[in-house]
Amino acid sequence: MALLIKGADLTVEGAAGLASRFRISEIIIGATIVSLGTTAPEATVSVVAAWKGNPGLALGNAVGSVIADTGLIFGLGCLMVALPADRYVLRRQGWVQFASAMLLACVCYITFDANGDAAQITRAMGILFLALLAIYMFISLRWSQKHTSRHTLDSSVISQQKNKKISGVTLSATLAIGLIIIIIASHILIGSGIVIAERIGVPEVVIAATFVAFGTSLPELATAIASLTKGRRELLVGNVIGADILNILFVIGASATVAPLPIIDQAASIPAIFLYLHLPTMVLMLISFRILIAIASRSGSFSRWMGVPLLVIYAGYLITQYILFID
Repeated sequence: MALLIKGADLTVEGAAGLASRFRISEIIIGATIVSLGTTAPEATVSVVAAWKGNPGLALGNAVGSVIADTGLIFGLGCLMVALPADRYVLRRQGWVQFASAMLLACVCYITFDANGDAAQITRAMGILFLALLAIYMFISLRWSQKHTSRHTLDSSVISQQKNKKISGVTLSATLAIGLIIIIIASHILIGSGIVIAERIGVPEVVIAATFVAFGTSLPELATAIASLTKGRRELLVGNVIGADILNILFVIGASATVAPLPIIDQAASIPAIFLYLHLPTMVLMLISFRILIAIASRSGSFSRWMGVPLLVIYAGYLITQYILFID
């Protein structure tokens, strides 16, 4: 986990440094470039897990990360400070976030049957998710050219002053080194998660949705804390929304492209709890988030109390699945 945090930190530093040269809005940088770096651990963990025949880790990690990012990280951020609610971004990237989650839920429930024989996310679906990701990234860049947030000019000037002495080669090398560290650390984390699941008898999907999902979400948490301490609140909002989108379209899409992901398969340690608890919790979390967005858009900021329902849902999710597991 420590290596994941450091690798993600270097990845974000290099990517954000390169992106700042194009004077892209801070919140959109968070929703695209930065979120690509912070979701790299989830992507690597899930893709390698799918490749090694552990689809429970791949699915549980992606969905659990969406729940952790929105409930834990954004919830804590709201409790700490009043986060800005950029209507332009929330009406675009925010709806992409919600639509991506609903698409995943529909795919899982539509392909599910009573026997679980046809319940899987196929390679074709994975390719579709990756295609939608490419469209999202392209459109986001187009949106960024039309949108200037209140912090854009100031942050661009600061970033240019900070990075003008750093060459593009150095920033690119920082990005590459960060990704290499992430890949190595993710490989170690997968092995550890599997061994823990085997030794104490916990299904892999439960371990993935809690321990591994939280571990690979630590880069988002570290980024969130750093952005708050540096007064970059928009970066936190954009990073959480972008990370949710990428966890679904990028992480699950890439994993399913490597190997089809069974949704329920007792032989592969994917119990029905994934369909009956993990997916419904993700949907409930993002519906609640949409309601909070609607309220916050009117005032221009998220109030601190808005973090409470998100944290309550997250805590209830953790408690419920461990109660069900113990029973």
